[in-house]
Amino acid sequence: MAGVLPRFGPFGPLPPPQDEFGIKETRPRLAGGRAGGYDLVERMEYLYVRVVKARDLRWGGGDLDPFAEVKLGGHSCATRHIEKTANPEWNDVFAFSRERIQASFLDVVVRGRGFAKDDYVGHRRFDLGDAPVRVPPDSALAPQWYHVFDGKGERGGEVMLAVWFGTQADECFPLAVHADAAIAVDAKLAAHIRCKQHTVPRLWYVRVNVIEARDVAFADKARVGEVFVRTRIAGQVHRTKTCVSRLPSYGWNEDHLFVAAEPFEDHLILSVEDRVKVDKEEVIGHVHIPFKEFERRWDARPIRPRWFNLVRPEGAAKIEKFSAKICVRLCLEGGYRVLSEPVHYLSDVRPAARELWHNRPPIGLIELGIHNAFGLSAMRTRDGRGSCDAYCVAKYGVKWFRTQTVIDSLAPRFHQQCYWDVHDHCTVLTVAVFHNCQIGDKGGLVTGDPVRDVLLGKVRIRLSTLETGRIYTHAYPLISLHGGGIKKMGELQLAVRFSSTSTLGLLRTYAQPHLPPMHYHHPLSIVHQETLRREAVALIAHRLGRMDPPLRRECVEHLCEAHSHRWSMRRSKAHFFRLMAALAPLFAALRWFVDVCHWKNPATTVAVHIIYAMLVCCPNLILPTFFVYKFLLGLWNYRCRPRHPWHVDTKVSHAELAHPDELDEEFDEFPTARPHEVVRMRYDRLRSLGARIQEMVGDVAAHAERARCAMAWRDPRATAMYLLACLFLAVTTFLAPFQAVALLTGFYVMRHPALRQRLPDVPTNFFRRLPCKVDCLL
Repeated sequence: MAGVLPRFGPFGPLPPPQDEFGIKETRPRLAGGRAGGYDLVERMEYLYVRVVKARDLRWGGGDLDPFAEVKLGGHSCATRHIEKTANPEWNDVFAFSRERIQASFLDVVVRGRGFAKDDYVGHRRFDLGDAPVRVPPDSALAPQWYHVFDGKGERGGEVMLAVWFGTQADECFPLAVHADAAIAVDAKLAAHIRCKQHTVPRLWYVRVNVIEARDVAFADKARVGEVFVRTRIAGQVHRTKTCVSRLPSYGWNEDHLFVAAEPFEDHLILSVEDRVKVDKEEVIGHVHIPFKEFERRWDARPIRPRWFNLVRPEGAAKIEKFSAKICVRLCLEGGYRVLSEPVHYLSDVRPAARELWHNRPPIGLIELGIHNAFGLSAMRTRDGRGSCDAYCVAKYGVKWFRTQTVIDSLAPRFHQQCYWDVHDHCTVLTVAVFHNCQIGDKGGLVTGDPVRDVLLGKVRIRLSTLETGRIYTHAYPLISLHGGGIKKMGELQLAVRFSSTSTLGLLRTYAQPHLPPMHYHHPLSIVHQETLRREAVALIAHRLGRMDPPLRRECVEHLCEAHSHRWSMRRSKAHFFRLMAALAPLFAALRWFVDVCHWKNPATTVAVHIIYAMLVCCPNLILPTFFVYKFLLGLWNYRCRPRHPWHVDTKVSHAELAHPDELDEEFDEFPTARPHEVVRMRYDRLRSLGARIQEMVGDVAAHAERARCAMAWRDPRATAMYLLACLFLAVTTFLAPFQAVALLTGFYVMRHPALRQRLPDVPTNFFRRLPCKVDCLL
C-alpha cells in the first residue's frame, strides 16, 4: 500500500473519475423464506461434516495420536491430534461450499500420528446423494456411529459423525473450518478465520479524590518533606502536585479519573512518595484497594471520605511507630457514558449504570446483511498472482460481529446477517473490511513476527438517515487514505434495514439530550475527555485481544477512531470548507439582499418593498409568513431527498487534491522521524496557517470589543455621543408610530443606488472608530 501514488498532472494531483467513489444501488437476490432470519442476504449452501469422536480404535501397535481426515475431491482437512488414546474426542466441524463440490463421495479416514509416519486405522465412504438437507429452524442433525474399515476390510473401530447440507444460517457455521480454502487449514489457523461475535465489556469511570495524608514520618526527622501521591490502575498512572510542609500532614484535594471495565480484575494502588532530589523519589507508603471498596453512584451526591493505613515498602529504612494513613474518596461513576469513540460516531449513548436505563425497551432494530466484496486490491502474492484474505467487522454498541476470513479471494462472499437492538437511533453503525495478515507465507502464524491487519475501507451508516422498514441495498466503495495518497481498495455490498418497534419512543428521543445528564451537570474538559477515550480504547483492545479468536488491537483502533485527534492539514482544510459550505445559504441570502438594495432587478426590489410594507403594517403576519416559507421550502426539498445513506465523500474530506507532503505529515508517527529540514518546513507552514487563523479570530474579537466599549466610557466622547443618540432614538420611537419607523428604516437600507454614496455610512464609521483592546497587546 505504501507504494500507491496518486496520478499527477502539470498542476498537481489529478482527481479520480467522477463515479469511482460513489455509492451504487444493487438489487441482490435476497434469500427470504425459511432462512432462519437470514432474509437480507443470499443463501449460501454448504456440506457440513461434524466429526465428534471415535472409540475402540485398533491399529498395528505402538503409541500414536489419532486424528480424522476428511477428503472431498481435491480438498482435504484434518482434526486436531489427541495424544495416546483409543477413544479420542474432536468435535470439529468442516464446511465445503456446495458450488465447489466436484465429487459424489465423501471419505473420512482415521489415522494415528506416529513417530515416523501417519499410521492408517480405517476409513468410511459416504454418498453425498444420501446426505440430508437441513435449514434452520429445523432441529440439529443427530450424529451417529459408523464403523471404519482398514485396507483388509476388517473393522478398525467406530467414529461418530454427521453429514448434511445446510446454509450459512446453521449454528455450526461460526465454528466450521472452511475446508475448501486455497491453503491448508489447520486447527491453529482455523481459530483466526472463524466468524465470531465479540461483546465489549461495560466501562466505568473511576474517580479517586486524594484529600490528605497524616502522620507521615521520615527517617531524617529534620527533613522538610516534598510529598505527592501517585495513583495507579493497571497501566493508567496519575500523580498529584507536590506539597511541601514541615508538619506530618499534607493536603491535596485533587481528583483523578480512570477507566475500568467489568469484571473488575485490577485494583487501585495509592503510593505516597517523597521527592528527595530532582531526579530521585522514594516511596513512603502504599496501599492496594480492591474495587469492591468503591461506592457506586450515578448522580452528584457526595461520597464520604475514607481513611486507609499505608504499608511501608520492602527494603525501606525502618521508622519507629510508622502509622501514616491517607484519606480519599473512591467511587465508580455510573452516570457517565464512557466515550470510547468520538461523539460524532457514537453507537451507544446509555450510561454505565443499568439503574439509569429505566428498563426501557428498545425503540427499534437494525439488521445488517454483509453480502460480498469485489474488486479488492491484491495485498500479497500467492503462487505468482495477487491475493487477499478479507474479513469484515461490524460494530454497534457492545456487540461487534466478525465474519469469517475468506482466504485467497479478491471477490470474497460473506453473506452473513447480524442485528442489534436500538435504544437511540441518532447513532452510527460501522462496518470495516480488513486484510488478515496472520495467515499466508509471511503471516504472524507462520513466522511468529508481529504483523498488523490492514484496513481496506470503512463504511459508516447513521441510523437516523434510514427510512423505517426500507431495505437499503448498495455497494459502498472501500477507500484507503495513507501517506501515498487516496485509493479505492474495492467495493462492499451491504443490505441494511431499520425497523421501529416504538414510534412514540422513536419520536421522544429527539427531545432528550444526546448524552446522559451527568455530562451536562458535571462536564469533563475536552482534553480530559480525549485522554480518557484513549485509555478506554486501549482497555477494549486488551479485553477483546484475550478472546478466542482475538480481535486485534489495530482493528479496535480503526473502528474506534483512536487516531482522530492527530493533526492534519488536510482535515483542517476540510473543516474550513465544511464551514463555508454550511454558511453558503447565509452568504447567498446576504448577496441577494445586497442586490435588492442596489436595485439589480427592479421588479424584485419593488416586490420586496411591497412585501416589507405589508409585514410592517400587519406585524402579526411576520411569524406565520416565516414558518409558511420554511414549510414550503422543506416540501420543495423533499423531491430531491437522498435515496441512499451517506458515505465517505472524498471531496468533502479534501483528500483527492491533498498535497503528498500533507499526507505524509498526517501519517507521520509521534514523535516525528523526518529530517530536520522537512520538520522546519512543516513548522513554518503551520505558523503561516496559525497566523491567518490568528488574524481572523483577532478581527472577530475586535468587533466584539468595540460593541462592548460603546458603553464602557473607554472613549468618553464616543460614549457620550452614543448615549445621546440612544436618548434621541428613544424619544423618536416613542412619539412616532412603530410602522413609520420600521418603514423608513427599511426603505433607507434598500434605497436606490442614485441616493447612495461610495463612502461608508455614518453608523459604520462610528463603529469602526470605537476602541478595542488591540492597543493592550504586546
